[in-house]
Amino acid sequence: MAIVTLHPAILRLRGKMGDVVFRLAHSGKMTITKIPDMSKVKWSKAQKAQRRRFKKAVAYAKSAKADPKLWAIYQEIAAKKHKRACDLAMKDYFDDYALLSKKRSTDHSSHLHQ
Repeated sequence: MAIVTLHPAILRLRGKMGDVVFRLAHSGKMTITKIPDMSKVKWSKAQKAQRRRFKKAVAYAKSAKADPKLWAIYQEIAAKKHKRACDLAMKDYFDDYALLSKKRSTDHSSHLHQ
């Protein structure tokens, strides 16, 4: 494993450079990966369906983030569980517990992620 010490003038790297991607994980760890060539992949019907579901889950998480009260709940729970609020919102969508689409009381925290 290579260990790199960045010059203090470079605070962070993010994005694509050539055929590699620089990513900063939520843990703070920097990763560099080669960009996969997906040009010849033939997605199955099940994979296409899952990709559509994932896209909807991301849209739900963005909508939840736009609702300050709901996002505050997600952030509070995420902090307690050492998770990201966005990941919890997406999990709620996949678990069919999308709070924005359900008319529930304003205090969802007692129901969320028990």
